[in-house]
Amino acid sequence: MDCCPGPTLAMREIMLTQTGQCRNQIGAKFWEVISDEHAIDSARSYYKARDLQPEHINVYYNEASSGRYMPCAVLMDLEPGSMDSVH
Repeated sequence: MDCCPGPTLAMREIMLTQTGQCRNQIGAKFWEVISDEHAIDSARSYYKARDLQPEHINVYYNEASSGRYMPCAVLMDLEPGSMDSVH
């Protein structure tokens, strides 16, 4: 007997949660590297054409209706000043 009937779906999305100043700073560096690997510029636009990058870009980003890519992340901090450097 199958405990989970129906088709199985492969989830291909990562949601990053960052809490506190240190983790937000580490997370900012993470997004900088991921953006460079997937050819996303600081305006969150795709700037290069490579075969594999657009295919897997939805793992880390959601594409907005404007064509910009938004990171899948939740950032939290009690001190608003530390969040300003992440923008």
